[in-house]
Amino acid sequence: QVELVESGGGLVQAGDSLRLSCAASGGTFSRYAVGWFRQAPGKVREFVGTISWSGGGTTYAETVKGRFTNSRDNGRNTVYLQMNSLKPEYTAVYYCAAGPFYSRTESAYDYWGQGTQVTVSS
Repeated sequence: QVELVESGGGLVQAGDSLRLSCAASGGTFSRYAVGWFRQAPGKVREFVGTISWSGGGTTYAETVKGRFTNSRDNGRNTVYLQMNSLKPEYTAVYYCAAGPFYSRTESAYDYWGQGTQVTVSS
């Protein structure tokens, strides 16, 4: 069983940066791919990005490509999402999820965090 805790969200202005963290406990975190998803008010949850277990592979949604960067430190059981040049439309609750498959699909992930709120003002 893997428990995930996101942190680093907050209220920022358009153009600012934030770095989200996803800290894991339990299980063998280094064996899992980690995905990031977000859910804005009134919208379905959507894929943001994912990183393979080794950190050697990353994939991003087109809406954030070039602005967001995934990285991980398996020694610290932590994955990071660096978010630059934030836009108001990025306002959402951001979730990290861990699973055995490197995928854009929610169903590929077995463990989910509780989410962290990111609010970008214009």
